[in-house]
Amino acid sequence: MRLPLSSANPTSARPPEHIGEVIEASTTTFLGQCFQPDDLTFPAIPALGSWVRSRDEETGNVLYGVVTHATISPVDSVHRARALGLSAQELREQQPQIFAMLKTDFQVALVGFDSGDRLYQYLPPRPPQIHQAVYRCSPDQIRRFCQQIDFLHTLLQVHGVPVDELVAAVIRHCYQVLHFDRAWLVQVGRQLSLLLREDYDRLSAIIRKIQP
Repeated sequence: MRLPLSSANPTSARPPEHIGEVIEASTTTFLGQCFQPDDLTFPAIPALGSWVRSRDEETGNVLYGVVTHATISPVDSVHRARALGLSAQELREQQPQIFAMLKTDFQVALVGFDSGDRLYQYLPPRPPQIHQAVYRCSPDQIRRFCQQIDFLHTLLQVHGVPVDELVAAVIRHCYQVLHFDRAWLVQVGRQLSLLLREDYDRLSAIIRKIQP
């Protein structure tokens, strides 16, 4: 049973972009867990396609990835949550212990890394270590990474998730961060056309989901 990450350190001691820690890692993905909120609220859940970063402690590489899946679930894997018919405010007043019994886990697909000298849009040599910090990427970091779009090929190879929905969500997010740069979106469309040239139906479905 995984326990939720402690909120012993006050939220003010962490920057707001520091959302959690790595609790499992592999060559292509890692699993993060959000910190427990200090106030009585439900744990935050990272959005599909949102950008996060962690670090390989030994090489110093900053690792970039996108959220592919997230869950809020009870800490106790034996007993399921049950409907109580109460609003969030009523839960805070009558059942405040419930919030401490929930955890948010999120799966991240690695799509590139920054060595300090250069950005690479392919899998890093190593994933992050357990308990490495996980941060939301800033708009400037996303804009810098997305100037190239080779990461789309990596995204299309992600397994175990609705990958077309993921690709569309990532593109929508980047497009917004890039201040709706139409030229960038056209470039993305051309790249997808090349990558999915033998699957027109799939290409059309993704394009329909990203059209502004």
